[in-house]
Amino acid sequence: MSKKIQNISVDCVVFGYDIKLKTLNVLLIKRYLESKKKKVLVDDNVLTGYHMYEDETLDDTASRVLKELTGLTGQYKQQFKAFGNPDRLTGKKDMLWIKNEQFNQRTITIAYYFLLKTDDVDIQNNQHQAKWYSVSQLPQLGFDHEQIIMEALDDLKVKCLSEPIIFELLPNKFTINEVQDVYQSILSIELDNRNFRKKMINKKYIIALDEKKTGVSKKPSQLYMFSKDIYLKLHRKTYLINL
Repeated sequence: MSKKIQNISVDCVVFGYDIKLKTLNVLLIKRYLESKKKKVLVDDNVLTGYHMYEDETLDDTASRVLKELTGLTGQYKQQFKAFGNPDRLTGKKDMLWIKNEQFNQRTITIAYYFLLKTDDVDIQNNQHQAKWYSVSQLPQLGFDHEQIIMEALDDLKVKCLSEPIIFELLPNKFTINEVQDVYQSILSIELDNRNFRKKMINKKYIIALDEKKTGVSKKPSQLYMFSKDIYLKLHRKTYLINL
């Protein structure tokens, strides 16, 4: 079995979009530790991360983290920053956790984020007791993981304006209002509905389908799909939305 690299880890921010609640969420796991006398020492939440193995690339480790956490493979992933401040793991609870888990306090982590649909993750049967939290209502977090999440979100905000990555968060068939909701949840701004709709339906890679969204109380909305093939043929480094 390959050896772990003791001072290099990969932490993963798993973003998911809840289309019903219209929220951008992040997948977290519980960090819990009791003393021998059953006193609670640590009870908070963290991102999922693992140390690298010697025979792995960084991408390999990130994909392994995602698969062990969600069972999923082949999702959109983006490496965005390394975190190596000397004091990043020196909080009181962090020190207790490190002592119990016996890993290197001076660990440098390379951070990735993944984009997926919240419904793709089986929360009920998740062995890590993972849970979705809105990025706007994060619980108490261990280590420097709140900083990592916020910097992942900053990177996502930039990239979602120049690449069509938001379609990784949506069902294969969607309405224009649902596309607008995703952008608004990521960017934390209100977009003009009429102007947004006009821009979206004029994109050649947004294909109108001969279908309407059913199961809604109001007037059924036109459904669309994103064509990656057409996008790649037309691809230019331009913004999807001019704000």
